Order: sequence, then structure tokens, then C-alpha cells
Amino acid sequence: MNYFERLYDESEKAKVRFVGFTTDDFRYDFGLVYTNMFFGKPLVICMQTGRSTLLDPQDIQDLDHLQKVFSIRTRKEAEDLAEFFKETLPSMPLETQYE
Repeated sequence: MNYFERLYDESEKAKVRFVGFTTDDFRYDFGLVYTNMFFGKPLVICMQTGRSTLLDPQDIQDLDHLQKVFSIRTRKEAEDLAEFFKETLPSMPLETQYE
């Protein structure tokens, strides 16, 4: 197993939240993992598709990014999802992970 150089191997007790909600047109089920890793960005997992991403307040404003990462078809759907994330995810300052 000398083929790989380990970059990190961390363990922590992470807070995990599961949220399901509907809009006028769609149902969503997400797992939100709050961790000290990844510059303080929560890991957001779509429980329906298995797609995941790290999101911060700037990422939430990028509707094209939301459409791409979660395979969203319409701009309205991305706007609804962005509104949910604005209300749900903490707006914390980014922390420096690597020095």
C-alpha cells in the first residue's frame, strides 16, 4: 500500500440533519453534514439522487451551480432551492483549513 500518499485521515463527531420539504412542484430530501472540515462549508447530500456538494452563502447565490450539481431542470426550481438553503444553512465566515 505504498502507492498512496495520505493527505488527511481525520475523525470527528459531526452534526447531521435530515430535511424533507416540498415546493409547489417538487419534493426534496437532503442530508446536511456540519463538519469542521472543508473550510466550514456544510456537505449537502440529495437523498433522492445521491448527488452532493459543499455549500456556502456565495455558492447558494449561484443558481447555475445549484442547477448543475443537483441536476435541476428549471431556474424556478433552483430559486426555490436557493431560498431553502439561505434559510437553513448557517452563514458562517470561511475558515482557513490549510496553512
